[in-house]
Amino acid sequence: MLGVLAVVPVLIGVAVKIETSDGGAVGGGGAPDGGAGVAFVSQITNNGLFLVFAALAATLPFFLPMAVGVVAGDSVAGEANAGTLRYLLVAPAGRVRLLLAKFAAVMAFCLVATLTVALSALAVGVLLFPVGDVTTISGVPVPFTEGLWRAVLIAAVVAGSLVGLAAIGLFVSTLTSSGIAAMATTVGLLITVQILQSIPQLDAVHPYLFTHHWMSFADLMREPLLWDGVLRNLGVQAAYAAVFGSAAWARFTTRDITS
Repeated sequence: MLGVLAVVPVLIGVAVKIETSDGGAVGGGGAPDGGAGVAFVSQITNNGLFLVFAALAATLPFFLPMAVGVVAGDSVAGEANAGTLRYLLVAPAGRVRLLLAKFAAVMAFCLVATLTVALSALAVGVLLFPVGDVTTISGVPVPFTEGLWRAVLIAAVVAGSLVGLAAIGLFVSTLTSSGIAAMATTVGLLITVQILQSIPQLDAVHPYLFTHHWMSFADLMREPLLWDGVLRNLGVQAAYAAVFGSAAWARFTTRDITS
């Protein structure tokens, strides 16, 4: 999965390079979100660092969360399916400690997956396009070092945006002994929420969906930085983590482990 994620920035970079090889502008029709994503893609030819932001905007709606959903769904159910869960609990670790270790592992994967996309995009951007001072989407130029720092900050925020889904996947993983069923359910919930997010008639519930503020990381490429959307996003993720983490704890600590 990490290999697939690493290829996405390569495809975006090569596509932009080919499209602009005759000196033309980048088309915005295939941009990730039709807003900030268009701004990121259109700036790639001016500064390769923008490939990092464009790649994260392209992978966050589906590729990154799908990978996280698979790992989170398999975290506990995969052990049960392999018959190793009860052997893990034979050691004096305790169920709570084991559950926390599984959640920590999923969170580590969130960070590693995000960094995989970002580092791949940075390498391709530097290789195919010029780099230098970065013009923010507010039109204000900043030094390349500050742009690089913002890329690191944005990668951290994107990884944090996956916390809610990770907690949901962990909870689902405690409900079954089938890793495949847990992975499919988690990814299915992700797709369902994405569909709900796209229905205008449900705009009253959109702010409460864990996907609603995902693209708020674009505000960190404005001058000055806008934190309102980012903090709302992280707050929603923390709420989902608290609710579904508690549900996972309640389920796992009372579950009869037979496999």
